[in-house]
Amino acid sequence: MEDFMSTTTPDLPTTMRGVVMHAPGDVRIDDREVPRVVEPTDAVLKVEVACVCGSDLWPFRGIAPVDEPRPMGHEYIGTVVEVGDEVTGVKPGDFVVGSFCVSDNTCEICEDGFQSRCIHGGFMGDTQAQYTRVPLADGTLVVVPGGKPKDPDVVADLLAASDVLGTGWFGAVAAAAGPGKTIAVVGDGAVGLSAVLAAKALGSEQVIVFSRHEDRAALAREFGADVVIAERGDEGAAKVKELTGGYGAHGVVEAVGNQVSMNQAIASCRPGGHLGFVGVAHGVSLDGQQLFGAEVNMLGGPAPVRRFLPDLIDRILKREIHPGRVFTMRLPLERAAEGYAAMDERRAIKVLLEI
Repeated sequence: MEDFMSTTTPDLPTTMRGVVMHAPGDVRIDDREVPRVVEPTDAVLKVEVACVCGSDLWPFRGIAPVDEPRPMGHEYIGTVVEVGDEVTGVKPGDFVVGSFCVSDNTCEICEDGFQSRCIHGGFMGDTQAQYTRVPLADGTLVVVPGGKPKDPDVVADLLAASDVLGTGWFGAVAAAAGPGKTIAVVGDGAVGLSAVLAAKALGSEQVIVFSRHEDRAALAREFGADVVIAERGDEGAAKVKELTGGYGAHGVVEAVGNQVSMNQAIASCRPGGHLGFVGVAHGVSLDGQQLFGAEVNMLGGPAPVRRFLPDLIDRILKREIHPGRVFTMRLPLERAAEGYAAMDERRAIKVLLEI
């Protein structure tokens, strides 16, 4: 018997549909058991919309292992349907946005603004489904004032805040974006584009993005990019220096996570500048001699999205920013496999899944 109580909405079903990756390239929508409160600090959400993340493509492509069937997803917004008896910050019926990282938002690390490394935390999973369980609900979830928006575009904007917008925002903050600054963004995926939006929203004077794809470059310009550079590697870094009088950018956001992009980011940054690296690293090693000579400040890793959520939600509801435009394809949950393929083949920047 459970030694705690939970509060739930009536008529919660016992089964649901959810995305499961069975092997690289093998994405299915399976019948699953609806999650329930396990710990007294849990909440269960009825997911409104979910999405496919660029990091989901690593196992899809076989770069990250898939040793057994794996429920997918870590980006989510929805309505609370059940809470444990120690949850006080949200209640059934609340419409909420949650970070992809779980945090109590009270430990010393959280208080320093790094909820993504909460000493009691972890990472969300299994959100590409009709319901999801959120541990440490009080620290992880933020209630949307006024409830669920009627405008589907605002709903999409709020979904972006759960990960890609918050991650791009962290990258821009780590790159010291602000008035008078030139910020370069390496990567034109959803995170990189969100970093462009963030850098401009934070008041940066000039925002440069590297892109070779006109649809992504067009969205970058819409988000505030002043210059688009097609060149990569040393040629791309040279272009940044040419645009900045030979100095390099004040700050650079690395939003890809491979060796070429990291080297390009470091080379594009001026001495004393700031590098925010938020691309999930795969096969990246850092040359100590290069770093010693570069003399740049570096900060990155999993984004503490929870730090930024109240501000981002406020900006979205005021219609100051429109991050949901990164969703260039919308599909019902049952067609999630098509969404994975579309992102893998770069036919979509990011895919929203309608639940």
